[in-house]
Amino acid sequence: MNPLVVKQFKNLLSFLTVFPVKMDANLFTDCAKNMWAFPLIGVLLGLLAGCFGWVTLQFLPSLIVGALTLALLLWLTGLHHTDGLIDFGDGIMVHGDAEKKIAVMHDQFTGAGAIGLALMTYIVTAFAFAELGQDVSVFGFYVPLIVPGLIVVELCAKLSMVVGAWAGKSVHQGMNSSFIEAMHGVGGNWRLVVALVISFTVGLFLLGWIGFFVVVAALVTGLVMVGVAHRNFNGVTGDVFGATNELVRMVCVVVLLGVGSWV
Repeated sequence: MNPLVVKQFKNLLSFLTVFPVKMDANLFTDCAKNMWAFPLIGVLLGLLAGCFGWVTLQFLPSLIVGALTLALLLWLTGLHHTDGLIDFGDGIMVHGDAEKKIAVMHDQFTGAGAIGLALMTYIVTAFAFAELGQDVSVFGFYVPLIVPGLIVVELCAKLSMVVGAWAGKSVHQGMNSSFIEAMHGVGGNWRLVVALVISFTVGLFLLGWIGFFVVVAALVTGLVMVGVAHRNFNGVTGDVFGATNELVRMVCVVVLLGVGSWV
């Protein structure tokens, strides 16, 4: 395999997971240029979590499995996005201009907005995960929904960050700047197109039309998050990306269950 491809894939794993992969000096640059591959990392994380959920469903109550599976996903991502979710919750709840909201996001205190948003997000997500125990047909083979379901849901969580970087503007120079810059212009449009092709292909392959609607939900929610961020902070930050990942995961698994009940 091309050493450059291996290097860039290792940087993506190092940035998006807790896998013991050595960071490269060009970590942020490589990850920004390869945002199109974020959904593929989501596929890997979803597969690991889905298989874990399927195994534990054999001997544990579904509610416990839902909580443990979510805990595994949070651990696999190093709780980095959780930090963004908490800061985002504090930022949007405080009254004041964008500068004050950003200052609150960056301080060391955790307020009611942070706690409330995090609890809501993770309780709903865990309960929804607990409902993924039934079998579904994937090209004639019956498999537990929790496996393809979590693959598509986690893929969508990562896709939403790509959408956020493409649609958003940077508040200030920081870790998020390289991603936003990479996702603007012609190169950014193509990265988005590739990420969308990967996402819709995987979603349709594993869940059919349900997967299609789940990916659409990720797109819409990602754009809504950009709108909320622009209104509150005059742009997007790294915390907004993290919060988007967590909230889109919740929205997409709920949409999966909702659409699945009708299809």
